[in-house]
Amino acid sequence: VGAPALAEFASVTHAVPMLSLNNGFNDEDIENFDRRVREGLDAVEVEYSTEVKYDGLAISLRYENGVFVQAATRGDGYTGEDVTANIRTIKAIPLRLKTDAPPPVLEVRGEVLMFKADFEALNARQRELGLKEFVNPRNAAAGALRQHDSRITAQRKLSFYAYGVGELTGAELPATNSALLDWYAELGLPVS
Repeated sequence: VGAPALAEFASVTHAVPMLSLNNGFNDEDIENFDRRVREGLDAVEVEYSTEVKYDGLAISLRYENGVFVQAATRGDGYTGEDVTANIRTIKAIPLRLKTDAPPPVLEVRGEVLMFKADFEALNARQRELGLKEFVNPRNAAAGALRQHDSRITAQRKLSFYAYGVGELTGAELPATNSALLDWYAELGLPVS
C-alpha cells in the first residue's frame, strides 16, 4: 500500500479501505490470479475487463448529495491525508456531480497524475527560473498534492481518472466495472 499519513495534513479514515493492486509480470502470475479469483468467487469462469494503469497518486473523492466535500490520499490504506484544498485546483474534477438525483454518499477512487508533456513543460519552467528539476511525473504530481499552499498545486497541470468506488449509499453499485465507469462519465467524472 502507501505510507502513514503525514502529521502536516489532517488524517482521514477511509470508510472502505483503499487497498493497492498486486503486480503480474508473467503468464504464471496472471494464471494464479485467475485461479484465486475463481476460487474466491466459487466460479468456473470469470469475465475480466482491463484498462490502462496510470502511475500517479491514488485518491479518494467524497461526494455528499452530489457535492464534492473531501479528498484523501491512500496513505496506509486505512488512513490517508486530507488534500481537499489541493484537489479543488484540478479542473477535471467536478465540484458538483451532473445529476438531479445524486446518491447521499459516493466515494470515487481514482488516480491523480501528470502527463509527460506537462511534466516536461514544468521542468522547462523550473530550468528557466534556475530551480531544481523534478525527477519524474509521479513524484511531481504527488509533491503537488502535498503542498501546504494550494496556489502552488494550481500551477502544476494535474489530471485525474476515476477507476473505482469506495463507500456508496443510496444507490445500487453497477454490476460491472465498465458500467461503473459509464456511470462516472455520466456524472461528469473523467474516466479512461
